[in-house]
Amino acid sequence: MMKALGFLEIPSVTAAFGALDIMCKTADVTLVTWERKLGGRLVTLIIEGDVAAVTAAIEAAVAKAMKECVHGVIPNPHEEVRRLVYLSASRRKK
Repeated sequence: MMKALGFLEIPSVTAAFGALDIMCKTADVTLVTWERKLGGRLVTLIIEGDVAAVTAAIEAAVAKAMKECVHGVIPNPHEEVRRLVYLSASRRKK
């Protein structure tokens, strides 16, 4: 079964960790990877799980996050999207 991907982009590392905590406590999702840009002033979190869980997690984080964020859920990502996400994740593990 293909899992959904959820994306949440938020200013600051602190706000990102707060949003991740909200998402993980809300639903059965896992962090796939995260990216920091502009010296950590912009952080993108990518989570994975079934569609309902990812949607609930993203919606909860958007509603309760410390800062405004940009977000999206891809219910059945194309394999090229998934490949790029896992490429990002593999760079983080090194």
